[in-house]
Amino acid sequence: MFDMAKTSILLFLQGRLFQDPIKVAQQVLIGAILTAVVLVVLVLLGLPLLAAAAIAGLVGGAIQPYLFRNLKYR
Repeated sequence: MFDMAKTSILLFLQGRLFQDPIKVAQQVLIGAILTAVVLVVLVLLGLPLLAAAAIAGLVGGAIQPYLFRNLKYR
């Protein structure tokens, strides 16, 4: 199991895991921006930072499968 994870990490770092690394970077950026926007909005609404960060992290993590659903592996 660790060998599979190690191989996947190495292929990712070498840029050979996905067919279109630009699309992966774009989707990651969209997720990060959405998470940051949710965090800022929740803090501006008066939520404590820790609670806002937890909710923003949950939203960001929940959107990842949707963003990555069409990515193709090599």
